[in-house]
Amino acid sequence: MKKYSSKRSIQILAHLLQQYGISDIIISPGSRNAPLAIHFSEFDAFNCYSIVDERSAAFVGMGMAKSEKKPVAITCTSGSAVANYYPAVTEAFYQNVPLLILTADRPTDFVDIFDGQTIRQKDIFHQHSYGDFQLLEDSKENAEDINFDTIKKAIELCFEKQGPVHINIPLEEPLYDLVSELPSFPTVEKTIRHKEYELPSNLVADWHTSQRIMILVGTKDYSPELENQLSQLVKNHSVVVLSEANSNLHHEKFFRHIDRYIFNFTEEDYKTYAPDLLITVGQNVVSKKVKQFLRNARPKQHWHLDEVWQPDTYFSLTEKIEVKPEVFFSKLLKFINLEPRPYFNLWDVLRDKKDAKHEQFLNKAEFSDFYFFNKASQTIPENYNIHFSNSSAIRYAQLFDFGKRRIYCNRGTSGIDGSTSTAMGFAIKNANPTLLITGDLSFFYDINGLWNQYIPPFVRIIIFNNGEGNIFKIIPGPGNANPNTLDEFIATKHRKHAEHLAKHFGFSYIKVEDEPTLDRVLENFFKPDLQPKILEVNTYGKNSADVQKAYFEFMKGN
Repeated sequence: MKKYSSKRSIQILAHLLQQYGISDIIISPGSRNAPLAIHFSEFDAFNCYSIVDERSAAFVGMGMAKSEKKPVAITCTSGSAVANYYPAVTEAFYQNVPLLILTADRPTDFVDIFDGQTIRQKDIFHQHSYGDFQLLEDSKENAEDINFDTIKKAIELCFEKQGPVHINIPLEEPLYDLVSELPSFPTVEKTIRHKEYELPSNLVADWHTSQRIMILVGTKDYSPELENQLSQLVKNHSVVVLSEANSNLHHEKFFRHIDRYIFNFTEEDYKTYAPDLLITVGQNVVSKKVKQFLRNARPKQHWHLDEVWQPDTYFSLTEKIEVKPEVFFSKLLKFINLEPRPYFNLWDVLRDKKDAKHEQFLNKAEFSDFYFFNKASQTIPENYNIHFSNSSAIRYAQLFDFGKRRIYCNRGTSGIDGSTSTAMGFAIKNANPTLLITGDLSFFYDINGLWNQYIPPFVRIIIFNNGEGNIFKIIPGPGNANPNTLDEFIATKHRKHAEHLAKHFGFSYIKVEDEPTLDRVLENFFKPDLQPKILEVNTYGKNSADVQKAYFEFMKGN
C-alpha cells in the first residue's frame, strides 16, 4: 500500500510538478524534508535520486537539467544543508540551467530562537535566483489556495527564465503522519509566457553599412539551427565567426581556436583585426585574450543576443536583443545580402599561418599535459559527451580540435567545485556515454561527485595529474610570489593519486606515466565494461607549464 505525506503543501507541490512534467528529483537525506522524500518516492511519475552531499547533489541536478533540457527539482533538509546548495545555484544562475530548489524549513516562528538546524532560509538565494517563494504552513488561513498559486508561479518562472527558482517550505511537526489516499486537485491552466520578436529595420540597415562583421559565440549547447544559420553567413565570406570548443559549432570556415590566432596581438593588430559590428551569442567566453582584444578594439556597434543576459562584456554594447539567437538570425537572413567582405580573408590568412605553426609544434611536443590533450582529441570516440573541468582543462581544450563531440564546462562562475558532480548528473540522464576530463585539484575537490549509486558503466573519467594547480604556473602574475608561497598556498602542490578512491567508489583504474603507455591505453579505455573507468595521466615533474609557454612562444614566429 502506498503511503503519502499528509501535508497539504507537499501534496499540492507533487501535483503541480506532475502537471508541468518535472519528473527528476534529487533528494538529500534529512528529517525536516522527510515528508517530501516519502511523498515523491511513492509516485511512478517521479524519478527520485538519493545524493547525500547537498553541494554535490545540486550540481548533479544541474547536470541532469543540462542533459534533459528541462527543470530538475532538488530538495534538502533545513539549516546549513540549504547553504550547501549555493555554489551550484550560482553556476545555474549564470548558465541559465533550470533548477527548482525545494528547501524544507522549520516553522517561521522558530527562526533565530536557536532551534536546531534553523537559519534564515527565506530569500537565501535572492542574489542568484530568478524567483524566491515561501509557502505557508498548513495551519495558516487560506494556506491551500495561496500555496497552490505560489507553487504554480514558481514553476512557470523556472521554465520561463531557464534558471534557478527557490521555494522555501516551512513544515510543522508531526512530519511523519501519512495517508493512503490523496484528494483531487484541479488540472492546471498553464500560463508560461513566450516572447515575440520583430526585427527592427535599423539593424538591417546597420548590417549592410558594416564592412567588418564579427560574430563571437561563447558557451552554448549544440544547436543545429544556429549552426546552419551561421554557416549560411560564412558561406560567401560575409562575416567572421569566432567560436570556442564549448560553443559546440562545427564548420570549416568558423574560427574555432581563438587563442591560437590572437594571443600575441599588438596595439596595431587590435586596429587591423577589429570589427565595426560585433554580434555576441551565448554566454561566458573562456579566452581572456579575446576579451582584451575586443575591449581594446571598441567596435562601433555591439549587439548581444540572449533571452535573459545582456552583459556589456566589451564595454561597447549598443543593442540588447532579448531573444533566442536562432529566432534573431532566422529573421535577419530574410532581409540581408550575403556579400563577400575582405574582412574574412584578412582573418583567414592569419588562421592558415597559425594553424601551420600549431601542427609544427605538435610534432615535437614532449610528454606533458599539452601532449595528453592532443592525443585525447584524436582518440575519444565521436559519440561521447565531453565535460571539461575548470580551469586548465577547458583552456587546453581550446587549443585542439574535438570534432563534432558535444562539449560542456561550468563556465557560469568558472569554479572547480562541481565539475565531477555535474558530469555525473549529465551522464545519468543521457543515452550517449560521458567523459569527464579533469585536473587533479578539481577532481579531489569534488570527490563526493562519485558518491552516487546511479553512475552508468559507460562513464569515463580522465585525470591529468600534474601534482598542483598548474594553471598558476601558466597565467601571468602568480610567478611573482615567493616560490614556497606559490607552491604551498596557490598552486597547492601535492602527491595524491586516485587509485584508492577509484576502488572505493567502484571504478576500474588505470595509471599512465609516459608517452608509449598513454598511446596504448587510450584505445582500450573507451571499450565497454561492467564498471565506469578512471584513467590517471601522471605528469608530475614534466614541466607542463613550460611546455605550454613554449607553445605560445613558438606560435609567435613567422
